[in-house]
Amino acid sequence: MSSIGIIANPASGKDIRRLISYATTIDNHEKVNIVKRIVLAAQGLGIKKVYIMPDTFCIGHNIAENLAKEGVLTAEIVILEMAIEANDKDSTNAARLMEELAVDCIVVLGGDGTSRAVAKGITHTPIIPVSTGTNNVYPQMLEGTVVGMAAAATTLLEHPEGCILQDKRIDVYLNGQFVDLALVDVVLTKELYPGAKAIWDYKNLRLMVVAICHPAAIGFSTIAGCLQIIEAKEDKGLLIHFGPGGRRIKAPVAAGVLSEINIEKIESLALGQRVEFEIQAGGMLALDGEREIKVREGDTLGFSVVRKGPYRVSPREIIESAMLQGMYSIKAT
Repeated sequence: MSSIGIIANPASGKDIRRLISYATTIDNHEKVNIVKRIVLAAQGLGIKKVYIMPDTFCIGHNIAENLAKEGVLTAEIVILEMAIEANDKDSTNAARLMEELAVDCIVVLGGDGTSRAVAKGITHTPIIPVSTGTNNVYPQMLEGTVVGMAAAATTLLEHPEGCILQDKRIDVYLNGQFVDLALVDVVLTKELYPGAKAIWDYKNLRLMVVAICHPAAIGFSTIAGCLQIIEAKEDKGLLIHFGPGGRRIKAPVAAGVLSEINIEKIESLALGQRVEFEIQAGGMLALDGEREIKVREGDTLGFSVVRKGPYRVSPREIIESAMLQGMYSIKAT
């Protein structure tokens, strides 16, 4: 049976960056509306079953109840049976369950952090990341109907592979052991505690590794993007050392805010190249914008940009492919 999964993070887009910038807010009621449109478009093209992650806002239950009352629900909506921890582990666990259930595509609503959490729970299931977070580089702002059409095409086309790219990721090592990953950037900051997780004092930056970067994005990777553009298809990354003595740039690190940043040195990283540094003073590692890992003086940090990230669907390309293969044509009876 053709099926898709939907992971909608109710906590996305609610971090401290809304207090120090002018970021867009997408509340949970709007997330419900977006997911409704995804479900309706997907079932309209032939999807029979939709698995949805449970959450504290009951997004999936609200959708199933409302669409059933309106008499427009034809697909079966299944809320995953899993414990809820109200943190990023929910997205990771839900993604793992959906892959075990052999869904053909997972739609992810959230920010860079949500996509990263999902990537930690899957190995081969393609995803469509939809932006409902704060500073989003990895997910896109997409209309729910378009997302549902793309998810259906990914599921129902015989050969969708040409519209799916395996992304890069940044593997993070602490004292020689793999500890975590990021999809966009890893930043070493002088701050010693997670706090609100999101970094907002840019004077504390020490170094950064990016897998993708562009000046038209928002977030830390844009610092690198204001120096060099690295696309998702390119087999390389970039290493930035912060500090005086090099270049000084302006970059949109937060919505509506261009900050002045001191760049000491820039290095290109080949795919698979591993770089290591001995930590001179304690700090925190931020993965895709959120402080996660504490490091201490004397620790050794290692980074490697590798093409082992999630398989990501190009919505525009897959919808075009579906059109060329006649998915939208109605057969005469």
